[in-house]
Amino acid sequence: MELLGITKRFPGVIANSDVNVAVRPGTVHALVGENGAGKSTLMKILYGMQRPDEGSIEIDGKAATFHSPADAIAAGIGMVHQHFMLADNLTVLENVVLGSEPRSGGRLDFKAARGKIRDISGRYGLGVEPDRLVDELGVGDRQRVEILKVLYRGARILILDEPTAVLVPQEVDELFGNLRELKAEGLTILFISHKLDEVLSVADDITVMRRGTTVASVAPRETTARQLAELMVGSALPVPELRESTVTDVPVIEVDGLTVNTPDGRAVLEDLSFTIHAGEVLGIAGVEGNGQAELVEALMGIRSLDSGRIFLRDKEISKLSTRDRRDAGMAYIPEDRHRQGVLLEATLWENRILGHQTKAPSVRGVLINRGGARKDTRRIVEEYDVRTPGIDVAVGSLSGGNQQKLIVGREMSGNPVLLIASHPTRGVDVGAQAAIWEHIRRARAEHLAVLLISADLDELIGMSDSLSVILRGRLVASYDPKTVTPEELGSAMTGAGEGAA
Repeated sequence: MELLGITKRFPGVIANSDVNVAVRPGTVHALVGENGAGKSTLMKILYGMQRPDEGSIEIDGKAATFHSPADAIAAGIGMVHQHFMLADNLTVLENVVLGSEPRSGGRLDFKAARGKIRDISGRYGLGVEPDRLVDELGVGDRQRVEILKVLYRGARILILDEPTAVLVPQEVDELFGNLRELKAEGLTILFISHKLDEVLSVADDITVMRRGTTVASVAPRETTARQLAELMVGSALPVPELRESTVTDVPVIEVDGLTVNTPDGRAVLEDLSFTIHAGEVLGIAGVEGNGQAELVEALMGIRSLDSGRIFLRDKEISKLSTRDRRDAGMAYIPEDRHRQGVLLEATLWENRILGHQTKAPSVRGVLINRGGARKDTRRIVEEYDVRTPGIDVAVGSLSGGNQQKLIVGREMSGNPVLLIASHPTRGVDVGAQAAIWEHIRRARAEHLAVLLISADLDELIGMSDSLSVILRGRLVASYDPKTVTPEELGSAMTGAGEGAA
């Protein structure tokens, strides 16, 4: 497969400029680059979701034109998205055949589909049982179902978008084993990632993108993570680490016996208690879907408590509205920036106001202060390196990483006392990672309390003063970040290990 001279323009932005990528058959080809480098746009073009303004695609030496994902699928290309697209209430088989239901004599033929799924699963070492409910599967198994879906449709070229972002270390090892099986059977894999050590361990070839174009093609055995980072951003790979301790004995947030139930009475959070002090970062590790989202919603006043109490600087806030909690000094970096963090069609300066409608510089008296909001947006753009043609463009025209930097800059404004950071560096490049980590470190040194929720175990270990593990809505283990390993955390996250106090 070859991408030749791909160029794609959007209003005010050149997302791809003369991009050239050659992928050898039967290899794992990694595509790396910081956010805004153009990786996502390039993959959308390859998968038929967007049309290039210039350039061409060749599959097996023949020109290919894709008007839709259906065209790409017909050409043997399949995409496994970072965020899984599965129906929990259906079985593996039902999810796999959805939209491609097998028929025999005008009737659905699930027997044939079941046999085909078992054959594919066995041939590629996926170990997926077709009759299991997806709701019963862990994250690693769900990802294998997504891989199975594209293989079922005849894919010979797989695009994996940040496939390790939601996996614990043990599941990453299993995924890489699956990729080696796929490669051994002659399949070609395009592996998109920002985790450079993982790229070096699994890839046969690496293409580096920077500022919308390809800048290098390298062999893993001839390069290092540091050299890759320098190609991507022009600097060394950042390391998540805290320096001297800044933890005080002043409690900022105290959570006592927090319990949240579903409408049918099932506990999604059960008797959670913890304290975060001024100058302290408390990291929460857990496989996604174990109560992290509900915890954040409960703390921010989005979800009501069934029992328990929350205190912010010795004042109970359990029944306060989200706005009142924000006014009391809580800041929030949401997990899903599109659904909870920005209005994509609004401008940068209008998004600066979101969540801060009652605070300067967004308001003067009871009126919106356009001048103040615009001036502060320019400050955020400069301090957080938000790459944008200006503050009057729609946020939706920015890359995901630049959207995230805008959100982080907004939430760190106004001297909050508590920052709830839910996956603050998810989907951002190493340069943005370094900037976000540094801003958290500085705010911590100025006695900000931080609740850090992340799927990146290196980030949790490096950026936390204390660590807890959440499993099925309960805090089941606590660790010292100075001594714990990612493998120990991974075991506790899956319920396989014993917690240490």
